[in-house]
Amino acid sequence: MVAPPRLERITVAEAVRRYLAAVEVETIRGVLSPATARSYSRDVAEFGRLAGRDRVLDDVTGADVDSVLVRYQSAPDARYADPGRKAGPGRSTATVNRFRQSVTRFFGYAARECWVQADPMQWAAPPAKVRGSLRTARTALSAGAARSLLATAPAQAPARTDQDLAARDRLVVALLLVLGPRVSELARADVADVTREPGHASWRIRGKGGSTRTVTLSPPLSRALDDYLAVLRPTLAARRPQDEDAQRALLLSWRGRRIDTQAIRALLARAVARMPAPYQREATPHALRHTTATLLVADGWDVKVVAELLGHASIATTGVYLDRIEGELAAAIRSHPLGAAME
Repeated sequence: MVAPPRLERITVAEAVRRYLAAVEVETIRGVLSPATARSYSRDVAEFGRLAGRDRVLDDVTGADVDSVLVRYQSAPDARYADPGRKAGPGRSTATVNRFRQSVTRFFGYAARECWVQADPMQWAAPPAKVRGSLRTARTALSAGAARSLLATAPAQAPARTDQDLAARDRLVVALLLVLGPRVSELARADVADVTREPGHASWRIRGKGGSTRTVTLSPPLSRALDDYLAVLRPTLAARRPQDEDAQRALLLSWRGRRIDTQAIRALLARAVARMPAPYQREATPHALRHTTATLLVADGWDVKVVAELLGHASIATTGVYLDRIEGELAAAIRSHPLGAAME
């Protein structure tokens, strides 16, 4: 018989250090996206602080995990604090559940490495249900609002310096609305991911877990891409000729660095601010992802095709992205097959 592996009684701090080193390796290999890795690193480091860094990991019980979750939820969320004021209220249920998922993954790894005899998460309380509707910023735009947003991208460089990036901003907003990529996918896009041939252009999107999907760009998207690559990108890239990552990156900042997800959110917010008042409301890159899915399905596209476009492994995930379209229920009632029987 093969002897069972021996338990390695290491501290919480040492377990966190080793686990985060493994997360870094998975990120380099492309198994995890940088955004996911940052989330795991932040959450597991916080768990280590709350659980007690000097404790032996195998001594952490399900009750201890519950205590950590309660303390994590009750702590103020500094991300939503107003400038110059104390931190905001306790964390939301969705944030706590995300933290719990990170800790669950950590203990799963710890069990495989024999740092714990049994995974304490099996005795922890189940995750709380997320109640309430989606935030407005995360829901789909109407077709009219989406068209308005596309039209708000500046046609020429206005007085402000940051708007000299008009060609880039038009391309970013169009890609978000038409193709619905994750904001992280857009930020890590390289020039080499784009194939341009006469009458045809495509983008190889590097998605979650090392997956890839290739989407064909429509003629308007191709023209927006050409407008950006013709003059603006070479000008931006020349500002940091020694930066290898910048030379690879498709989308660059004013200073010639690879654009990050925060900058994409900021440029979208500027575009939204230019929308006509009747259509204007807060919108995030994730809301535009909802918009892509909702409008395509409303136009008759199969959900499986939309799932492939968004990079979803399951159409059940895509279903969550399909927001209710105003007037859709009324239209369905008007065209009900039994409606004529009552006349």
